[in-house]
Amino acid sequence: MLSKQALRRAGPCHNESTFFNVGRQRILLVISIVLAVFVLEGCGGSSPRFRSQEKKSSSATPPHHGPRFSSKEAEEEVKETDKKPEKKEIEHIAKGGRDFRKEKNAAIKPLDQSKMMREISKYMGVSYVHGGSSVDGMDCSGYTMTVYKNSMDILLPRSSYEQSKKGTAVELSELKFGDLIFFNTTGESASHVGLYLGDDLFAHASVSLGVTISSLQSTYYVKRYECARRIVE
Repeated sequence: MLSKQALRRAGPCHNESTFFNVGRQRILLVISIVLAVFVLEGCGGSSPRFRSQEKKSSSATPPHHGPRFSSKEAEEEVKETDKKPEKKEIEHIAKGGRDFRKEKNAAIKPLDQSKMMREISKYMGVSYVHGGSSVDGMDCSGYTMTVYKNSMDILLPRSSYEQSKKGTAVELSELKFGDLIFFNTTGESASHVGLYLGDDLFAHASVSLGVTISSLQSTYYVKRYECARRIVE
């Protein structure tokens, strides 16, 4: 038998304290389990479910190595370019064999036109690289920008669309050496640009051929010609 004093020590207050201690431990255990489940299930980037979605997303969006629709553009360009200068003629032009004085822009001094022609020829054969503007590779607007900067010390905007807003509008029949000519090759306005030379020829960075000389009479370019701008007046 317990004494009265011992009963008092083991009485209701002591039992209630023990109950609450056990209850608190159980509550803490439940909270810990809930938190653990939340951490495991709730971290989007770490759970297998989200990792699988990330993999699908990355595989569905390949690295952007070229302009929008560039593969389609190249395919159509090759298929529809039915009139183009002979390789020997391009080489002749690139070597300075033609000065294109017939459709000369009077605002461009002869010395400046010679400088521009050298710059135009300098990059012949350079591969097409979206975003490029050097001998390692260049795109159409990078080519026109580089030619104008190095020959005329004129800094054009980087994109063909922005370049189409510079200078003044020129009719197709009034084209002169050095004019910028614009085409819609991707479904977007002024998505391609070239430098007019003369005799319906222009220099540009082609998606399929790299920097080359093409004819404005080619079906591909006739169908896609949009406008022309004169930068030097």
